[in-house]
Amino acid sequence: MHPSPLLAATSAALLLAATMPQLAQAREIVGFSDLYSSGTVVVKTNERALYYVLGNGKAVRYPVGVGRAGKQWTGMARISGKYLKPAWSPPEEVKRDKPSLPNVIPGGSPTNPMGAAALTLSGGGEYAIHGTNNPGSVGGFVSYGCIRMYNADVLDLYNRVSWGAPVVVTR
Repeated sequence: MHPSPLLAATSAALLLAATMPQLAQAREIVGFSDLYSSGTVVVKTNERALYYVLGNGKAVRYPVGVGRAGKQWTGMARISGKYLKPAWSPPEEVKRDKPSLPNVIPGGSPTNPMGAAALTLSGGGEYAIHGTNNPGSVGGFVSYGCIRMYNADVLDLYNRVSWGAPVVVTR
């Protein structure tokens, strides 16, 4: 006996929902009194949190992984690109530390550290806000300076943020 296509699809959807609730619910709407205009992305590295400012004292807060000791940065940038399933070329510093990495990892590959989407930042092309295929790294001091998000959260942010939106990174 074979299960009906509807039963199989329902079972698959329930299994997916049961295994990923923390990822889908990681973001939350919070009070936000900092004086940034709506549409601004604010990363507070000490909190390991990214805020997408909604305005009227509210923001969407997402947990993130940030730069490890000696790799953190602060400042202002803008969203310079939006990519779904981006390919990744390791920056020179990463390649120096891990010479066995290929020069390019195709988008969608399980070994691609960019995950489901990437929002590149102005200022030289070294940094991005991106998903990850290592969800256990979200919430830590883990990167070479990029901001890591759960894949479900980076897709949510991708749909909210505009090209050219300001990004502020603070301690």
